[in-house]
Amino acid sequence: MEGVLAFFTEPLAFAFMRRALVAAVLIGAVASVLSCYLILKGWALMGDAISHAVLPGIVLAFVLGLPLAAGAFAAGLFCATATGYLKENSRIKEDTVMGVVFSGMFGLGLVLFVKVETDQHLNHILFGNILGVAWRDVVETALIAGVTLAIVLAKWRDLLLYCFDPQHARAIGLPVRLIHYGLLTLLALTIVVSIKAVGIILVVAMLVTPGATAYLLTDRFPSMLAISAAVAVGASVLGTLLSFHIDAATGPVIVLLQAAAFFAAFLFAPKSGVITRKLALRRQSPG
Repeated sequence: MEGVLAFFTEPLAFAFMRRALVAAVLIGAVASVLSCYLILKGWALMGDAISHAVLPGIVLAFVLGLPLAAGAFAAGLFCATATGYLKENSRIKEDTVMGVVFSGMFGLGLVLFVKVETDQHLNHILFGNILGVAWRDVVETALIAGVTLAIVLAKWRDLLLYCFDPQHARAIGLPVRLIHYGLLTLLALTIVVSIKAVGIILVVAMLVTPGATAYLLTDRFPSMLAISAAVAVGASVLGTLLSFHIDAATGPVIVLLQAAAFFAAFLFAPKSGVITRKLALRRQSPG
């Protein structure tokens, strides 16, 4: 019992661990909600595209003396808008367009980063540094996460209909284009606020894995939201504490726990799990 208690109390004795835990929970909560919509819409690659595309915005913002978050947000929106424009005005499919745009912008960001003298470490941009966040960063994360969650929860039915059937949403009078770009804006905001903690690369996993796990476990969207949030927040808490005890990077540990939850659902989900189906077939077989 003492060992279990020490697992929780020892890391929280340090202020940087308390800040990391709060930031991880906030990011996990907002990313998990958006994750459900991305999975239903088939936009998993869109999160990947925007997260990689913010790099040139970060570098240019540093050169111009602007807040890095502002540059990242502008670059993310530009990526989303450019993807939509190219898709609507060419024969190329959306996933191909996203691949071209985000890889091009990521390449541009790397070139600019090498040419600009900065005290920013590339590894921190790519993989985050959640143990280095200040309370100012936590407050910023809380504000953006709160606004994003409030908007999504207030308009969750409209967003759900748009993700399932945009034609029907347009037919009943919903502002489909506004919803489309509103969802992209919320996605860009979430990515921007998550970069300092988990980085460009790992934020993709946090935007995809919780929703994918929940999708395997339920057919009801409210339940999907709840399961996704539980997976993300649970992995954030456990991963932050576990990383302290095993002396490992916090972001990757959180992502690994989320991946473990996904594979557990893939194997043992009550209706669709691979092993669950095999056991059910074996019980039904006459021999």
